[in-house]
Amino acid sequence: MICVSLGRARHKRMIAEHQFLVEQGAQLVELRLDYISRAVNLKRLVGDRPGPVVLTARRKEDGGRWEKSEQERLMLLRSAIATGVEYVDIEADVAAQIPRYGSTKRIISYHDFSGTPDELEDIHAAMAEEDADIVKIATMANTFSDNIRMIRLVEQSDIPTIGICMGEMGMITRILSNRVGSPFTYATFSADKKLAPGQINWKEMNNTYHYESIKPDTALFGVIADPVGHSHSPLIHNAAFVDSEINARYLPLRVPKDDLQTFMNGCHSIGIEGISITIPHKEAALDYCTQAEASATGIGAINTMIFNGEERLGYNTDYRAAMDCIEETFEIERGQENSMQGKVALILGAGGVSRAIAWGLRQRKCDVYVSSRTEERSQLLAHEIGCQSIAWDQRHEVKAHLLVNGTPVGMHPDVDVSPYNMTSINEYMVVFDTVYNPENTVLIKYAKQAGARLITGVDMFVRQAAYQFRLFTGKDAPTDLMRAKIKQATNPVQIN
Repeated sequence: MICVSLGRARHKRMIAEHQFLVEQGAQLVELRLDYISRAVNLKRLVGDRPGPVVLTARRKEDGGRWEKSEQERLMLLRSAIATGVEYVDIEADVAAQIPRYGSTKRIISYHDFSGTPDELEDIHAAMAEEDADIVKIATMANTFSDNIRMIRLVEQSDIPTIGICMGEMGMITRILSNRVGSPFTYATFSADKKLAPGQINWKEMNNTYHYESIKPDTALFGVIADPVGHSHSPLIHNAAFVDSEINARYLPLRVPKDDLQTFMNGCHSIGIEGISITIPHKEAALDYCTQAEASATGIGAINTMIFNGEERLGYNTDYRAAMDCIEETFEIERGQENSMQGKVALILGAGGVSRAIAWGLRQRKCDVYVSSRTEERSQLLAHEIGCQSIAWDQRHEVKAHLLVNGTPVGMHPDVDVSPYNMTSINEYMVVFDTVYNPENTVLIKYAKQAGARLITGVDMFVRQAAYQFRLFTGKDAPTDLMRAKIKQATNPVQIN
C-alpha cells in the first residue's frame, strides 16, 4: 500500500486534496499537521474524512515545520489519537509520553537526515519496545550499501517495519517496500511537493513502477547513473515489461562514481539481475566484468551488465544501436567491414557514447575525427580507438559526411544551445544527435533547415534499450511502445 503525504498550510486545501486523492484511488493519506499555518482543527480535518489517515506533526529536526512549543505538539498528538484515526506517527524519543488509546495504531518513527547509523538493528530493537504497532526508520543514504542494510533490516524484522533511505540514492527502498514486507511506503502528492528527500510522485509509483504488484519473485533490473532522477529508462522498460507480461521491474539506481565497487559487490544480493550503465560508469564498469563481448572490450566501455550467478557479463548496446542507425541511414548492408570506407565522420564529445560510435565507425574503415571541449580526453580517445583528434574551436573545419553529437549540449533543461553551427551543415551530411530529451534539439532543427538527413537521439535510445530488453528477458522488445513512451515523456504537449 502507498501512503500519500500531504502538507498544506490551510485546512480547506488539505481536506480538498485528501478527497481528491481518495477519489483517484489512494488507500492511505498522511496529513502533516506541522504544515498547517494556524491552530489545527482536528475535527474539521478528520471528522468526516473520506479514507484512512496517518496523522503526524514533525519537529524541524525531524524534517518538519512545527514552530510552536513541544508541549503543544505532544498535546496535539494525544488529541489525534483520541479522535480515533487509523494511525498516529510518534517519534521514538517521545513515544513514552503519548499513551495508546482506542484502536489507533502507533507508528514509532526515527529520522536521520545526515546518514544511516551503523547501529540500525539496535535502534530498531529499542523502538519496537515503545509499544509500536509499526516501526518506521528513515535515514539518509550516503552509499548504496545503506540501501542494502535497510532492506535487510526490514526483511528480517519480526515487527511490521517501514525502512526508508532518503535522497535520490535511496529511492529503491521506497519502490521495493512491498517486496520486502513493509506495511506501506510513502509517496508525494505531486512531483513539486516533496515532503522528504527522494520521495516519488504517487502516480509514478503506480503507473511506472506498479508498486502493489512487486513481489519477492519479481525480477529486478535498473540503470546506474549519477544523477539518475532524469532518466527515462525506467519509464520505457517498465512499460515494456507490463506489455510483455513479464514479472520484472526496472529501477533508478543512483551510484556516485566512487561508490561503484560497493554497488557491484552488493547489488546482486538484493535481487538485481541486470543493469543499464550510463554516465559516469560506462568505462569503469568494464573492469567489473568476468566476461565481455568483443565489441565492449574493443570500445573499452559497456552500457549493459547481466548477472548470471557469479558471472558478470558486459555488453555495449550503444554501439549496436548507433551502427544500426548509421547503416540504415547511409543505406549500406549491416555489419560490413568496409561499409564506411571513404566516409569522414566528426564526433563531438569523448565520453562513453562517443567512444562506442568512434570504435564502430573505425571497424567499418571510416575516417573519424573526435573533438571535445576537454582536449586531453579527445586526444586519449583518438589514441585508443585509432582515429584523429581535433581542437574544439577547429571542429567546423572538418568536411564531414557524418556529424555525431555525443555531448550533452542541447539536453533538457539547456535546450536552446547547439554544439555545432548551422552554417557548417549542408544537405549532403547526415546529422546524428544522441541527445533524446528533447528529440527535436537545436542541432536537429539546424539539420532540418539545411536539408541534411537525420538520426535523432530517440532513434538510438529506443534501439539500445530494445537490445538491453532482449539481454534482460530473452524476448524481443515492444519497440513501438517504447518509442511512444519516450516521445510522450520528452515532447511538450501541443495546445491547439
